[in-house]
Amino acid sequence: MAFHKRNEFGTVENELAEVAKALSHPARIAILGELARRQACICGEIVEVLTLAHSTVSQHLKELLDAGLIQGTVEGPKSCYCINYEAFERFEALFKTFFAQPGSFTCC
Repeated sequence: MAFHKRNEFGTVENELAEVAKALSHPARIAILGELARRQACICGEIVEVLTLAHSTVSQHLKELLDAGLIQGTVEGPKSCYCINYEAFERFEALFKTFFAQPGSFTCC
């Protein structure tokens, strides 16, 4: 059985790493930006907005779904997506807690 280095880290570190990985591609940021601008579920128009192939957009949507940053429904050839704001609130709280500044911090 293979040993994964991620097992050496805690749950919070692994959760933050998954979110950071999902946010690490500009196309995914663009998808999230478009979903945020429209403030509604988008059904299929994402491909028209981005200048990427349908298969590429689908792969990026899958990464965002797997990370829990978006939610969606797929009914046959039609799929709709929107931002999962509850997940963003959770990850924001995780980031703030994880990177909390001590009372009197001086750097270099």
